[in-house]
Amino acid sequence: MARMIFVNLPSTDLGRTESFYAALGWRKNPAFSDDTALCMVWSDTIYAMLLTHEKWRTFTSRVIPDAHASAQVMCALNLDDRAEVDRLTDAAPTAGGTADPNPEQDLGFMYSRSVADPDGHIWELFWMDPAAVPPQDQP
Repeated sequence: MARMIFVNLPSTDLGRTESFYAALGWRKNPAFSDDTALCMVWSDTIYAMLLTHEKWRTFTSRVIPDAHASAQVMCALNLDDRAEVDRLTDAAPTAGGTADPNPEQDLGFMYSRSVADPDGHIWELFWMDPAAVPPQDQP
């Protein structure tokens, strides 16, 4: 089985959150979604689990920070080209999020912009020239 990542994030409004992620190309997995949790799929190995604050509190007693005011994690997603980075970033405001909460970076071989979902969680969207990635030993 391929190794997978499930990014768990608190959400104040699952409906609004679903609309945002769907507008950026994520698809809903109804098998893992209900009134307290929303599973959005980016790829065969990357999932976002968006949880109501009540559901979130069943996993931890730690305070849920306001992601509009603080940052605890920033996830990065690679895209096929610079145009896709721009297209998805530019779609964020119409979908209820924020485009470019962090400065755009253009290093020539790598280009990135960021979006924040309606709850303030930041996703870095980036393209990297495959020719610029040095070969690495396989684990």
